[in-house]
Amino acid sequence: MAEISEYVLTQAILATMQVTADAYGLIADAAIVVQNGCISWVGAQKLLPAEYACLRQKPVNGRLITPGLIDCHTHIVFGGDRAREFEMRLEGASYEEVARAGGGIVSTVKATREADVDALVVDALPRLDALIAEGVTTVEIKSGYGLDHETELNMLRAARQLGELRDIRVKTSFLGAHAVPSEYAGRANAYIDDVCIPALRAAHAEGLVDVVDGFCEGIAFDAAQIRRVFKVARTLGLPVKLHAEQLSNIGGTKLAAEFGALSADHVEYANDEDAAALAKSGTVAVILPGAFYTLREIQMPPIDRFRKHGVPMALATDCNPGSSPMTSLLLAMNMGCTLFRMTPEEALAGVTRNAAQALGMTDAGQIAPGMRADLAVWDVKHPAELSYRIGFNPLHKRIPGGAL
Repeated sequence: MAEISEYVLTQAILATMQVTADAYGLIADAAIVVQNGCISWVGAQKLLPAEYACLRQKPVNGRLITPGLIDCHTHIVFGGDRAREFEMRLEGASYEEVARAGGGIVSTVKATREADVDALVVDALPRLDALIAEGVTTVEIKSGYGLDHETELNMLRAARQLGELRDIRVKTSFLGAHAVPSEYAGRANAYIDDVCIPALRAAHAEGLVDVVDGFCEGIAFDAAQIRRVFKVARTLGLPVKLHAEQLSNIGGTKLAAEFGALSADHVEYANDEDAAALAKSGTVAVILPGAFYTLREIQMPPIDRFRKHGVPMALATDCNPGSSPMTSLLLAMNMGCTLFRMTPEEALAGVTRNAAQALGMTDAGQIAPGMRADLAVWDVKHPAELSYRIGFNPLHKRIPGGAL
């Protein structure tokens, strides 16, 4: 890793993404003072205080600087792949036919259980590196493909190792309540009691959990079952987030709001009452266009309702082997704009300021004094270009924690 030093980035266009600013918080001909991995001063270069004149200057020659990007919803640790399942669906196979052929989440669970921690890390590194190459400085990684005690912990151990192997912050989410494994078919409550809650307690005791997640859906767990998991999370002092209202509306969003969840994710079927509840609780709505695209869904998330109620919106890749095999946060930004009519400013806020909020982070996602110096330097002149292009990566330099 590069040594962290004191310096001034000069000749920059800044999109500070500060919550009180308008139009990206743009500052032209700007400078950023970085000291000890944090931002000390931000503003027009001509106003740079004399006390920083002795610091080394690093001109970026008119390039755009944004906060480092944050992917706040991923499943990048898993075993195997589901490319053949993708092919079968395109050939006309039904979900049931795919499942009978050993596809679906069952195949991922099997492959993940067969992999040890080292194998999970090796498989995940290329996916993580793809995100890093697009300016991502923080990534959230979930468990949820083990669905047994030891594999759930191994997934989280692998996630922690990824954060040690690469210069990136990793936030972990325990997602034991992701699906009911085949050995507990028809016995979801028993799975919660026998596996999910004990594994959560063990993972927390080992220091592996930052957040507790769940999948509240007809094909997974109902609100009452998720509530039991969330109550345990509360006793452990852990924040929660929730996959909610992706395929139907069974009360997940309201449950998330009730527990003051950091985020409610997917939320395609959220209604006006759900949006109002999220606004009241300060819960972020995480928009996941990759799954919408891959599954060819038609129910779009209620972006206008979230705007009306002032619900902060984040964007993420939802990188996973089945419904969103996507490792490009820039593509997620474009999809958010093109598929859901989010504005480019909303998209950038969704992978910086609001993504940080969705992970409970108060020191990232904005360029402001006191923030960690997680920055991305781009070969563009205006931040709208980051959402405009498709399949194009204009990253010039990624600066994680001030490390040049």
